[in-house]
Amino acid sequence: MMQNKFKSGFVTLIGRPNVGKSTLMNHLIGQKIAITSHKPQTTRNRIQTVYTNKECQIIFLDTPGIHKAKNKLGEYMVNVAEHTLKEVDVILWLVEPSSFIGEGDRTILEKLKKVKTPVILVVNKIDTVEKAKAAEAIEAFSKEYHFTDIVAVSALKDQNTDALITEITKLLPEGPMYYDEDTVTDQPMRQIVAEIVREKALRLLRDEIPHGIAVTTDIMKQRKNGLWDIEASIVCERENHKGMVIGKQGAMLKKIGINARKDIELLVGGQVNLKLWVKVRKEWRDSDTYLKNYGYKDER
Repeated sequence: MMQNKFKSGFVTLIGRPNVGKSTLMNHLIGQKIAITSHKPQTTRNRIQTVYTNKECQIIFLDTPGIHKAKNKLGEYMVNVAEHTLKEVDVILWLVEPSSFIGEGDRTILEKLKKVKTPVILVVNKIDTVEKAKAAEAIEAFSKEYHFTDIVAVSALKDQNTDALITEITKLLPEGPMYYDEDTVTDQPMRQIVAEIVREKALRLLRDEIPHGIAVTTDIMKQRKNGLWDIEASIVCERENHKGMVIGKQGAMLKKIGINARKDIELLVGGQVNLKLWVKVRKEWRDSDTYLKNYGYKDER
């Protein structure tokens, strides 16, 4: 039976690209939804995931990292991140455990000063430094902004994430259960499949290619025997990139497919027959039509 003081609300994760937002969200909800990579600006869409326990329901919005936009895709990503700050009940700002506050973090500080939403500073990657370094980071950021709370965590090692959930819950209003307790995301399965394929490509390909890659799930059907037939297209901007994605005698594309299939089978809970295609769409990141076709629609 639900308690009278059940709390629910919306929480966004912000931070510079590659600070660990997607990794943290995946750990908090206990399932892989957002893709992770050592390359920045991995997350392109606002991904909504759900954490539920007996006391609360937290709907997490994992936004693209706030950065200086270089093209229309970049502008879209920044707009999504900024717009979200005003919509939510709590903001989680993830930072590195360093006392140096760079230009990227100062850009975020300026944006936070314009909103009234409570902000929890989350110092991530504490497993990589000594305690004194984490303390120095907390002191440096505290001088710049009055945070509602500060929590030090390791998203990768799942350290202190319980404490973070506790602090978020304190700030949420009383409210209903928006989703049933088994729901972990509002993302369509096709979109998660496309993101998994894109993650594997990001991890395996050379640095100059990945930002020009989009993935679409073209076919996703389940046979009567339970096997899933899935076809996806990897879209790149240049003809020479297509050759790199395919690789010598198809080796790279095969490797992307093998790695992606493992995660997709965990997602759908069954065997998957995955086929990947490679297409070239020149300058798609600066085309409104292509951006919309590949799922990057501005929601404002």
